[in-house]
Amino acid sequence: MKKTITNLFSKKNRSRTISFLLVIVAYIAVELIMNSFKVSRLFTSLLVPTCCYIVIALALNLVVGFSGELSLGHAGFMAIGAFTAICFSGYFAQMNDTLRLLLSIVAGAIVSGFFGLIISVPVLKLSGDYLAIVTLAFGQIIKSLINNIYLGYDVNGFQFSFVTNEVSLDGGKMLISGPMGATDTAKISTFTAGFVLILVTLFIIYSLINSKYGRAIMAARDNRIAAESIGINISRTKTLAFVTSAVLAGASGALYALNYSTLQPSKFDFNTSILILVYVVFGGLGNINGTIVSTTVLYILPELLRALKDYRMLIYSIVLIVVMELTNSARFRDYLDKMKKKFFKKGERA
Repeated sequence: MKKTITNLFSKKNRSRTISFLLVIVAYIAVELIMNSFKVSRLFTSLLVPTCCYIVIALALNLVVGFSGELSLGHAGFMAIGAFTAICFSGYFAQMNDTLRLLLSIVAGAIVSGFFGLIISVPVLKLSGDYLAIVTLAFGQIIKSLINNIYLGYDVNGFQFSFVTNEVSLDGGKMLISGPMGATDTAKISTFTAGFVLILVTLFIIYSLINSKYGRAIMAARDNRIAAESIGINISRTKTLAFVTSAVLAGASGALYALNYSTLQPSKFDFNTSILILVYVVFGGLGNINGTIVSTTVLYILPELLRALKDYRMLIYSIVLIVVMELTNSARFRDYLDKMKKKFFKKGERA
C-alpha cells in the first residue's frame, strides 16, 4: 500500500495524481455542500459551465502549451459540438436522458474532430501569427455559417436551408433557427456528467503526452529541426494534437449546449476564444493543474463580483494583471519551487 502511494506521488506520476485528486475532491466537496446546505440558484447554475470551460481550456492547452501552436478558433470547435449535440438530442427526444446526453457528447466530439482534421491540413502548414489568424478566421466562419442555418425535421425527414421561408415543417420541430439559434432545447446536462467529462479529458491528455506521440509533439515544439532530424513526422504529430484538442472542444460544447434551453451562435465568437486562451495562459502553458484552477477561478470570479456592478470588470482586470505580474516574477517562482520541493521532499526520498 505504501509503495503504491509512493508511486502515485513519484516525480513521474505526481502531476497526473494531483490533477485527478483535485477534480475528485472538488466534486465531493461540491456535492456535500449541495446536500448539506441550501445553495443559491447562481451557485448551481455555474457548475456545468465551469466543467465545460475546464475541458475546453485543457483542450486548448494541448495545442498551445504542449504543441506550441497558437490557436484562436477553439470557440468554433465548441460551436460545432454544441449544435451537433442539440440536433442529435432534439431528434432522439424519446431516448433516455442519460443515454441521450452520452451519445450527444460523443456525436459532438466526432463531428468536431472531423472538422478539426479537415482544417488541420491547410492550417498546420503555417505557424506562429499566421496560424493564429487562420484559426481565428475559421472560428468566425463557423459562427457565421451556423448563424445562417435553418434546420428542422418532420414526418418527411430533415429540412435544411439558408433561407427562413424555405423551411416548411409538417408538424415537426425546428432545431436551429438562424441567428436565434436553438430554442426549446431539453436541459439534460448534469454536474456529474461534467465531472466525468473532466476525468475522461485528463485521462486522454495524460495518456497522450506521456506516450511516444506526446514526446514527439513536445520535441517538435522545442526544436522542429532537431525533431525532423531524428525522423519525427512534424505534420502528423501536430495534426494528432490538433484533432484531439478539437474532439475535446466538441465534447465540452455538447455538454454546454444541453445545459441551456436556448443557445445562440453569437455565444461562440472571437471573445470566447480569447477568454479560453486567457484561462490557459493564466494557469500556465503546459500546466494541467494550473489550467483547472485558473479556469475555475476566472469563470466564477466575475459572477461573485456581480454585486459590485460597474466595478466588477475593473476588479477582475486588476486581479488578472496582479496575478500575471506575480507569476512572471523570478522571486515568486523561486518561492513556489522551494515550497513544492519541501512538500514533496519526503515522497521523493521514499
